[in-house]
Amino acid sequence: MNTKQEPIGSGFGAASTAAEVIRGIDLSGKTAIVTGGYAGIGLETVRVLSAAGATVLVPARDKTKAAAAVQDIAGVQLMELDLLDPVSIDDFAAAFLATRRPLHLLINNAGIMANPLTRDARGYESQFATNHLGHFQLTLRLWPALIRADGARVVAVSSWGHRFSPVDLDDPNFLQRPYDPWLAYGQSKTANILFAAQLDQIGQQEGIRAFSLHPGSIVSTDLARYISVEDLRKAGVYDQEGKPVIDPARGLKTIQQGAATTVWCATSPQLAEMGGVYCENSDIAPLIPAEREAEMHTVSRHIGSRPLGVFQYAVDRNIAHRLWKLSEELTGVKEIV
Repeated sequence: MNTKQEPIGSGFGAASTAAEVIRGIDLSGKTAIVTGGYAGIGLETVRVLSAAGATVLVPARDKTKAAAAVQDIAGVQLMELDLLDPVSIDDFAAAFLATRRPLHLLINNAGIMANPLTRDARGYESQFATNHLGHFQLTLRLWPALIRADGARVVAVSSWGHRFSPVDLDDPNFLQRPYDPWLAYGQSKTANILFAAQLDQIGQQEGIRAFSLHPGSIVSTDLARYISVEDLRKAGVYDQEGKPVIDPARGLKTIQQGAATTVWCATSPQLAEMGGVYCENSDIAPLIPAEREAEMHTVSRHIGSRPLGVFQYAVDRNIAHRLWKLSEELTGVKEIV
């Protein structure tokens, strides 16, 4: 069953927290993997999933930093993983598959934002490589464990930043065009949405459903490390004293509020038999009409509590299929096994 890209009236909103949306849900016996699960909204996601009874694996490039972050959370296991290194991804997946455990929840949360131009060893632009290609490869390598769960969910943490750019299928790695960190970020976040849509189409017959989402603007995380305090002030997310502004009605959220939509997508019974949609504020987001996209490119953060929505190019089934094929070519992961 396909899900329409329109709100379902979940009863939650911008100020809802991860702990609130998971209340009453028992994850005992479930296994989850949360990339980037040792900082920011990823760490909060790990915290509430564990509190609900799940065993949570946190892949980490820096295991020392990760161990310090999760030391007080029960039921957390650490494994090495570098999303920019395809060998590391394959090694991680092989080690997990060797345990023969089912994987009920795969939350592709890790990401980088608006960094200066860097490339991985293959020459791929780092935001596209980390935010999209690394998670593409990881998900496909873990496919047997997702099938084994007999009802798994894959959640891609995207962003309202997808409005900055569609995916340039002819030059995703900025080999022919000037590099712009925000275009690169927007492209990678659009890719997250398209990936979830196509993955859901492929996975439905195996009981695997996929979702993407905008968590809100949460500047109290490592994600904003490449943005100056002055630019954050101009954007209205820092006050004049350099402190984060918290106003969920404008999408400016705490870490606990920012993790809510991820957790809702991963666990809510309201999404049973649904998938392939982009969500925000713990509900399915509306589709932005094509005639309004130009306006929404520049919409300010001071928009009241109305939902932002998703651009049509980010949920286009034809583009999703083409991106999937391109991703197979770039990663060398040709099929789901």
